[in-house]
Amino acid sequence: MKKAIFITGGASGIGRATAVKFGREGWFVGLGDVDLDGMRATEEMLPGGYSYAHKFDVRDRKEWDTALSAFSAAAGGRIDVLFNNAGIPLGGPLVECSTEEVERCIDINLKGVFHGAMAAYPYLKQTAPGSALINTASAAGIWGTGGAAAYSATKFGVRGMSESLDAEWSPDGIKVAAIMPSFIETPLLDHAPNRASNESVRERVKQAGLELTPVEDVAQAVWDAVHGDDLHVVVGKTARQLRFAARWMPGRLRKRSRNMAGVMGKKT
Repeated sequence: MKKAIFITGGASGIGRATAVKFGREGWFVGLGDVDLDGMRATEEMLPGGYSYAHKFDVRDRKEWDTALSAFSAAAGGRIDVLFNNAGIPLGGPLVECSTEEVERCIDINLKGVFHGAMAAYPYLKQTAPGSALINTASAAGIWGTGGAAAYSATKFGVRGMSESLDAEWSPDGIKVAAIMPSFIETPLLDHAPNRASNESVRERVKQAGLELTPVEDVAQAVWDAVHGDDLHVVVGKTARQLRFAARWMPGRLRKRSRNMAGVMGKKT
């Protein structure tokens, strides 16, 4: 029987690349997203008959139960991996962000991940040992990013939750890992960081002199996380440098972060 992975945010970016990676490796792939057309486009890249798409909002706990139940049935009664990947960007000075924007970021990036973990647990326990919960955190969960207070907070939360569940679920034979990429080449970069801005995230990344990591590198990191034993999976040059600096040069990193905040969080 084919192993099965359910991927949120499967309509584009990291989710799509991960779906393609696992599909090519012979897995049954489930996609969850609010963008049905995007999921259909992802399915066209996968082996015929070995995928399932379910339109739902990760903010809705009940919809999680419906989505995973339907996917498990389509996959032959099993879920081996949940990739909690759905997320949205939010940048700019916190005082420029609306309460609605901050709450939406927290609800999708953090609450949605908790909902997914809680809904997936019984399925992952059934297929353990070897099942896994993989959560998309970020380099912003290594050191807080100026101009992205809410976003960084959600990614620190995802990292903390992953560390806690690694301890809680280890006796059940369920792996848990947090993927921590730096800026990734995805369509999200072309969005404005917040409603008050008229400049894309991509432009701010370029101005800060940061590199963009291919989504395929993140997909490979997810594959490695499922088949390895790392809790924190850092992806990309910027993320690796950030992890090193946070451990060995926190004072210098703090100064650099303050300087970069003028670029990443500037008013437009």
